[in-house]
Amino acid sequence: MSSSLILRAEGIDKSYPGVHALDHVDFDLFEGEIHVLLGENGAGKSTFMKILSGSLPKDSGRITLRGQEVEILNPHHAWELGIGMVYQELSLIPSTSVAENIFLGRLPKRKPLGTVDWAETFSRARNILDDLGVDIDPRQRVRDLSMGERQLTEIAKALSMNVQILLLDEPTSALSEEERERLFHILRGLQEKGVAVIYVSHRLAEVPQIGQRVTVLRDGKKIGTLPVEQADEATLIRMMVGRELGEQFPKTEVPRGRELLRIRGLTVEGMLHDLNLTLHEGEILGIFGLLGSGRTPFARVLFGVDRMDSGEIFVDGNKVEISSPAEAIELGFGYLTEDRKEGLIPHLSIPANITLASLKQICQLGFLKHSEERQAAEKYVRELGIHTPKLHQRVEFLSGGNQQKVALAKWLCSRSKILIFDEPTRGIDVGAKAEVFRLMNDLAGQGVGIIMLSSELPEVLAMADRILVMAGGSFTAEFARGQGTQEDLMRYAVVR
Repeated sequence: MSSSLILRAEGIDKSYPGVHALDHVDFDLFEGEIHVLLGENGAGKSTFMKILSGSLPKDSGRITLRGQEVEILNPHHAWELGIGMVYQELSLIPSTSVAENIFLGRLPKRKPLGTVDWAETFSRARNILDDLGVDIDPRQRVRDLSMGERQLTEIAKALSMNVQILLLDEPTSALSEEERERLFHILRGLQEKGVAVIYVSHRLAEVPQIGQRVTVLRDGKKIGTLPVEQADEATLIRMMVGRELGEQFPKTEVPRGRELLRIRGLTVEGMLHDLNLTLHEGEILGIFGLLGSGRTPFARVLFGVDRMDSGEIFVDGNKVEISSPAEAIELGFGYLTEDRKEGLIPHLSIPANITLASLKQICQLGFLKHSEERQAAEKYVRELGIHTPKLHQRVEFLSGGNQQKVALAKWLCSRSKILIFDEPTRGIDVGAKAEVFRLMNDLAGQGVGIIMLSSELPEVLAMADRILVMAGGSFTAEFARGQGTQEDLMRYAVVR
């Protein structure tokens, strides 16, 4: 490449008890380059990024910046060296404002008193957000933001540091198509200024859109580096999984059974407006919408997390009141949240998390049947391909994608008859996505009704029996399977 080498990693090695996370990995990065890093969950991508960002020490190997060997001691030292990291698991403080998070530890001060200059803080934050093209109030509390808005705030925080190397771990996982394009526009602008980017993603379609080269890791080893022109999707999948992957969206046709769920006039003032839907046995009902469309607020109301102001809900033909998640679970609902942290207890083991919503089935006289818990966990670890050195590993020590699989396994294990999946493939690799879709087919075949909320157009179109489009808190269109195109769905998703 014509630009100069800015970073080289040679023989990077990292092991944990029972896991060789990185096996002598080599990697290089040039000024103004966006270098995409791919691999299945557990391949070593996040470990490699954490080493470069100073949050994890390497066991061996060497890192050079502009020809000078460096030891990256900690994240602060990485920032001083011009390396900024945006993690897949966001590091924002929910109780503080967007501006305070962007300038955390670096709030502008008034001289000579040293007090915080709040006007300057909010003004500078507004300028950074404007540069990103993001309409977020810098005074707003982070806890009131959607997942996508939090992701954009984290990216704004990194860009405020004027970094020369930007490390992005799944930056678009919670963004809409429009926001994705906006981020790509920002990254291209940074490229022109010579900023280099290492970009971790599970979205293979993003590789040619944003990258110049792509490196694939598998089981901690570097499989290869290719220019994007040579990195077609089939080649990348083969490099990632070590085999040819079958049908990515393996939809099975299932006869529609009796009505499981009916919703009439569900309304939350100022947020959700007169929502009506039905769900039948064996049906996968897709709800497509962009960020802020109301998909997640609808799911939260249906699962009893939030209250509706008016409307009616019928389960198996009986009118019900759902005022808490416990009541929803008792009625046969399961809810895979958009943010996996909300559905897991990180310090507990994999089996304990998988059986969290199924304790009634695996307890007798108040005592846990450990053998049944273990058998259930083994089943889903195997079927979902959860990468773990041991079955009883604590969930907090799993990679982000594997945590998502555990969260999914919890509801697969629960035997719920109505499952709400909010972005079920967020943060998981291409091989695992195919497994998730196969499991959804299996559940539908068993008579389970599935509400699949997603911003991924190809997934919704491929897997849903019916699709409702949502915008501004309302359902704006309905399509039977095979009737709508991506353009049709997007047209109704941007209705104002």
